[in-house]
Amino acid sequence: MTTADTSEERLALYVDHENVAIGARDIGYRFDPKPLLEALAERGRLITRRAYADWNLFRDDRRGMVDANVELIEIPQRSDSVRKNAADIQMAVDAMELALTRDFVSTFVIVSGDSDFTPLVSKLRELNKRVIGVGLKGSTSAMLPPACDEFIFYDRLEGIPKREPRQGGSPSRTKKSTGGNKKSTKANGGEPTKEAAAPSSSQKQDLRKLERVLTRTLSGIQSSTAGAVQASNLKRALLRKDPTFNEGDYGFRGFRELLRHLADNKVITLTDGSAPGDPEVDFPSAPRDEDTAFQLLRRTVKELMVELGGDPPLSGLKDQLRKREPEFSEKDLGYAGFLQFCKAAVTKDIVEMDWEEEDQEYYLYVEDGEKSS
Repeated sequence: MTTADTSEERLALYVDHENVAIGARDIGYRFDPKPLLEALAERGRLITRRAYADWNLFRDDRRGMVDANVELIEIPQRSDSVRKNAADIQMAVDAMELALTRDFVSTFVIVSGDSDFTPLVSKLRELNKRVIGVGLKGSTSAMLPPACDEFIFYDRLEGIPKREPRQGGSPSRTKKSTGGNKKSTKANGGEPTKEAAAPSSSQKQDLRKLERVLTRTLSGIQSSTAGAVQASNLKRALLRKDPTFNEGDYGFRGFRELLRHLADNKVITLTDGSAPGDPEVDFPSAPRDEDTAFQLLRRTVKELMVELGGDPPLSGLKDQLRKREPEFSEKDLGYAGFLQFCKAAVTKDIVEMDWEEEDQEYYLYVEDGEKSS
C-alpha cells in the first residue's frame, strides 16, 4: 500500500458563498467552483471543501457545488439573527477547529472578500498554516489580500462563466492615432461567435487535448511554486484535476514515456532531477510555434483596426485568430489564458494594449513603425 507524499500540500477550502456569489453577480459573472478547484489542484491536494450559505437563497448554485463535491453547510436566516455574521462565525469556528486538530492540513483557502476574515487569516498564520485568499477584484476589502500568503482574484481565473454581451455588440475604440473616441461595433466583423463543429474523437485529437491540459497544468504549477517541477508532481496535479487520468489510454506504457514523446515534439523539456527516475519538466526557452502565434496576433489586430476603424477589444479577439488559424491555442504555448498570452505579446513589443475603465475592457493596437519581434 502506498502512502501520500508528505511533501505534498494539503488544502482545506472554506467558501463564504453569499459574499462571492453576490459579488460575482454584481459584475455580471456567476460563481462556479470548478475553475477555482482547477487552480487549487495545481497547488496541492484538497482535503476539505465546504461552502456556507442559506442555500434556500441560492438554489440555482446548489447543483454546481454538489457536482464539484463541495459540502454545503446550511446557515438558515432567522428573523432575529444577523444574516452576515451567522455564516462568518460558523466558517471561522470550523476552520480553527480543523487547524487545531489536523496538523497535516498545511494550507487554508478562504473564499471571501470580507475584511471580517482578516483576524482568522492572521490566527491561521500564527499556527504556521499557509493561507490563500480568493475574492472578486471589485468587491474585496483592501485589508484582506495583504494578510494572506497568496490571493487569487476569482474573476481573473481561466474558464469562469462570463457575463452576457451587452446589446449592440462588443465595443471598439477609435485608432490610437485619432484620439481614442469610442464607437459601437463588433470584433468579429458582425458574425456570430461560435466554435467550429467538433469533429469525431480520434486518438490524435485526444492526445492533443491531453497535451493542452498538461501544458496548462505545468504553467499553473510554475506560477505558484518557486522550484523546479518534477514529473511526479506534475502527474499528481493531473490526477487531482481528473482522477481517471491514465497515460495508458493514449498508448503510453508509463508517464515518463508520455513526457519523452512531448519532449521529442518540443512541447516540453526534460532534465535529470534530484531523484533518480523523476526528471524535471519545463517549457522550451523558445516554445514551439510561439513566434508564429505572436505574428498571427499582430496581423489580426492590424487587419481589425482597418476593418473596424478603431482598436479591437480583447473580447472576441481569440475567435478572430481561430478564424485565421483554426488550430490556434495559447495553451499549446504554456499560457494559462488568452489575456496572459496577449500581455506576453505586449512585453515582447508585438502589440500594445490599454485598459479602458469606462468600458471595463482591454483594447489592442499596433503603432506605426512598431517593432514586430
